[in-house]
Amino acid sequence: MRFLKSFVLLSTTVFFLSCSGQVQKEDINKPNIVFIFTDDLGYGDIGCFGANDIKTPNIDRIADEGIKFTEFYSASPICSPSRAGLLTGRMPQRMGINGVFFPDSYTGMSPDEVTIAEVLKEQGYATGIIGKWHLGHRKQFLPLNQGFDEYFGIPYSNDMTSVVYMRGNEVEEFHVDQSLTTKTYTKEALSFIDKHAERPFYLYIAHSMPHVPIYASDEFLGTSGRGLYGDVIQEIDWSVGQVIGKLKGLGLLENTLIVFSSDNGPWLVMKDHGGSAGNLREGKGFTFEGGVRVPTVAMWKGFIPAGVVYDDMATQMDWFPTFSRIANARLDNEIPLDGSDITDVLLGNDNKRQDDAFMYYMLGDLRCFRKGDWKVKLPYKGHPGSIWTKQVAAHDTLVFNLKEDPGETNNLYISDKVRALHLIDEMVKMQKQKGLDKLPPSLVIRTPVDNSHFEHLYED
Repeated sequence: MRFLKSFVLLSTTVFFLSCSGQVQKEDINKPNIVFIFTDDLGYGDIGCFGANDIKTPNIDRIADEGIKFTEFYSASPICSPSRAGLLTGRMPQRMGINGVFFPDSYTGMSPDEVTIAEVLKEQGYATGIIGKWHLGHRKQFLPLNQGFDEYFGIPYSNDMTSVVYMRGNEVEEFHVDQSLTTKTYTKEALSFIDKHAERPFYLYIAHSMPHVPIYASDEFLGTSGRGLYGDVIQEIDWSVGQVIGKLKGLGLLENTLIVFSSDNGPWLVMKDHGGSAGNLREGKGFTFEGGVRVPTVAMWKGFIPAGVVYDDMATQMDWFPTFSRIANARLDNEIPLDGSDITDVLLGNDNKRQDDAFMYYMLGDLRCFRKGDWKVKLPYKGHPGSIWTKQVAAHDTLVFNLKEDPGETNNLYISDKVRALHLIDEMVKMQKQKGLDKLPPSLVIRTPVDNSHFEHLYED
């Protein structure tokens, strides 16, 4: 029996509180939702987050006319787990998704998991994904079996073998010109909006870039102050502008929630092709802030007040319960979720997310814990560095006040051991309370190649 049947999807009246009082859901149209997801975009790569060598006027517009989250967390510092967390509202470790899938993987996110696409589809939404999927490319794991009506894109990372464009469950193009990928995704996204303009829709635009290898079309080459990487971001910003323009032209902008975010921090080992974490420490693959804190903005004209800066914690897993409430779907408590409904934060009715704690996982390991303004990081053996991963020194227990020290430069463990021990105790309690102390085994991502026959030849 599909996991979806465990959910109770009931029509319910949702009340939105505004400064002038209560506004009932019946008083507004069921909004469209456009979620724009970038790959490996850093905290320091967007204008409204401090970049002065990359121009992002369209993304900045979303922040200016909506809300900017300064402490927004991905579910993971690497690709596949972060996407699983976004779509299900659950820690990816609950699903055994601890690494990234490859074209030779025989596993993927279980179709028994309930995705936000399934929930919204039950509420009458047209659902589509354009771009990177990366949750398994075997038929049973692909988007059409996970609640999406339509799919076009590259099913895994653009540096992996056999980069192809898929439409639905079939390969449409074996030879992909990646210099045109952002424009191709944009064209597909605009087509989807045109096609479904007469009904509510959920459009998930998952850009393949700035994950390496990076490419920009000729129109954008040399346009930024940060080389090719900046050109790529400026083309993504152009794409955002095209989507906003299409919505406005069709009279849909006033009834569309637009979210822009990233799956994890920048891939710093790629140097000038890897982006910037701004004032945050480290990047992709690590549970320092630069690996999991991602630039996030949202706009919903007439509902999200303009120019809001939210300086408290929120997470990618929050979108599942939030979109569910906005779409008038009610979920029971049988399936554990790790996200919190932040509808009231968006609408300006409440200045605090319900939960102020977050557990930082990398692979299957719980490595850090945040509670309020404080973060404790468990001892780490370090990483010597490789072609794929930046060198990071070993460290003992670390404690930071993230409000005062977002760059994690001042370890307060020695001067505040009592707080450190209290945070660790809180972490263990929360892990048990959420049932994350007993996790399923990691899915088998790939198995090693047996090259003993070549070894035999070399011996001879």
